[in-house]
Parts: sequence; structure tokens; C-alpha cells
Amino acid sequence: MPDWAGLYIHIPFCIKKCPYCDFYSTVDLSLKNDFLKSLNREIILRKTSHSIDTLYFGGGTPSLFEPEIIKTIIESLMNSFHFSLGSEISMEVNPGTVDSDRLAGYKKAGINRINIGVQSFHDRNLNFLGRIHSAESARHALLNARKAGFENIGIDLIYGIPEQTKANWLQDLEAAEAMQPEHIACYMLTWEQNTPLFIQRSQGLVTAPDDQVLADFFIMANEFLQNHGYEHYEISNFVRISKNSSLNLRSRHNCKYWSLKPYMGFGPAAHSFEAPQRSWNHYSLKRYIEDLQAGHLPVAEVETLNREESMTEALYLGLRQSTGIIYDKFNNRFQMDFQSFFNKPLTLLQEDACLTVSSTGCIPTLRGWQFLDSIIHQFLAVL
Repeated sequence: MPDWAGLYIHIPFCIKKCPYCDFYSTVDLSLKNDFLKSLNREIILRKTSHSIDTLYFGGGTPSLFEPEIIKTIIESLMNSFHFSLGSEISMEVNPGTVDSDRLAGYKKAGINRINIGVQSFHDRNLNFLGRIHSAESARHALLNARKAGFENIGIDLIYGIPEQTKANWLQDLEAAEAMQPEHIACYMLTWEQNTPLFIQRSQGLVTAPDDQVLADFFIMANEFLQNHGYEHYEISNFVRISKNSSLNLRSRHNCKYWSLKPYMGFGPAAHSFEAPQRSWNHYSLKRYIEDLQAGHLPVAEVETLNREESMTEALYLGLRQSTGIIYDKFNNRFQMDFQSFFNKPLTLLQEDACLTVSSTGCIPTLRGWQFLDSIIHQFLAVL
């Protein structure tokens, strides 16, 4: 694995499962200690000499673990991997699980970037989403995170909630911006198969907003946040523009995913990647624990991407970002001439105002981001 990889720790516990979420987690908190023992074994088994510059605690609900435990995990990782100076160490936090002391504890434990799963500042929306926190507790979490000394705070918001109005969404954006976070992610509600929410829609109990409403919400987020000092750097992500041009407030860890950089995942269902190979752990905490107790890694499957699959990922992930596809990087990786090979879709998509095409690369427009899947299909038709 090349140097400057990222590490991801999947904390697989929740107090309550949200009906829209398909990330692996369990509400059986009695397994926390067994998980921690197994996680430590996995860290030791994966020990390498490679350098790390991002660490991300996701879940699940990482903030169910006390700061002392998070500190112990960080120390264990630092004993097994070389962390570069100034590494980004991020943690997802549920507002319903933290107070001022807990947040201060995470800061002291080594977390330097915190991402707070607000989702909405309207209690009706939060109740629909099955969240355990209120709008008021979300505001308190944000204020307490700042008081704890966090200088890199992210907020997650969700749009496309049934019966959500444009005025309601604008109020969420205004409330988020008023807290002055460094990062805001605006995710469209997805109806993942086999989730309770998907089943409710299948039964006609709830109705998803139509495509035009979703497009309006997306455009509103873009216009409002850019008008208030944020850069739209990835299809769902905005970063506050800093007066210090050398300060990078983007999610450096997530940028690794979008740029196909190497990363290593720990915990049940966690994925690892080093081109052209991807692997993932068992989607079962019980199986994860059993494998590690037996002394071997809990890898469920390994796949090697062929050239076409790798190219597909590079196209899709590249066009999710405001930097788009840079021809030289793409050409060097795949030993091809991007402009010549994809001349037809480039021409058509530029004429349709979905791409801005130059001599060095192609960048998605706001309209292009709204039709990203269609754009990718046009590129793939050439393969």
C-alpha cells in the first residue's frame, strides 16, 4: 500500500436503528467489550509500516463510546501505523449522545475534526427519520463542540423528506449556516432496499418527493451556501472558504474515497481499497468477533477490479467532484487519450450544458450534477 493512506473504523452500535439507514449496525450494546477486544486484534493483525494521514470513526454511532475508549483506539492505531504530522482525525457524533464534557473529552482524546449528524433543525423531520435527538439538542451539540475547542466542525443535513417544503429546507440551510460550521454535507434521502422506510413506500404509506422537487432542493442548497461563503466541492459537500488559502477544511478522508486513494477499514462491514483490489469485512458482528478470536482477519470477500470497472469508478467518482476529470491523470492511469476516446459524449454533454470541457479536463456543471447517472451512462456506452 502506498504511503499516506486513510484508516476507517466502523463502530457498529446504535441506540436505535433509523428507518432509512442501511449501514451495518446493531442495538445489542452488550457486545461492546467483545467488539473492542476484536478491534484491537484486527489492528494488530493489519499492522504495517505504511504512513497514515487520515483516520475516520464512522458507524453506527461512534459517540456511544466514551472519550477514554476512543483515545485507547487511537493510541492502538498509532502504535501500529505511522501517522503524519497534522493528520486529520475525524469522528461522527449523534447529538443525542453527547454533552459538553463528552465533546471536550473527544477533543482531548485526539479528535480534531467532528461531524455532527444533525439531519434537520425541524423536529417533525427528525421524528420522521427516527432520530433520537431534537432540533434543540442539535444546536446545543454544535455550540458545545465549538466551546470544546473544535475548529473543524461538519454538519450533515438531509433533504427530500416526505412533506418537506422549500421553505422548510431553506430554514434548515439558514440554521446550519448560522452555526458557522467549516463543512456542510447535504444528502438526498435515499430509499435503500429492505430498510423500513423503503418498505413503507412500497406499501404506499409514504410518498417520495418527485424529481423536480429534489432538483429544486439541490439547487437551493447550492445557491444559498455559495452565497454564504461555502464552496460546492463535491456533489453533496460544501466547505467554508477560508481566508487562509493554505488551510484545507475539506473532508480529507472522504476525498480519498472520491480520488481512489488507498484506505483500510476496521470493524464489521468495513471496506478497504488499494487499486485495483477491494475487500470488505463480514456484515455480522458475531462473525467478525469469531474470526478474530480464531486469530485471522474477518474478510468476507476480495475483488479485483478489471480495467473497465476501474475506469467506471474513476469516471463516476471524478465527476462527483468540482475538479472533474483531469485528462493527464486519467490518461496516465489507463494509458489512453481521454479526449479522443470519449470525444462523442464530451461533445454531446457540453452541448447539453452538463459539462464544461477544456483542453485539460472536463468539469460537471450544476445541471450535470443533477443528471450524473445519465452522464455516466453516456460515457460507459463508449466502453
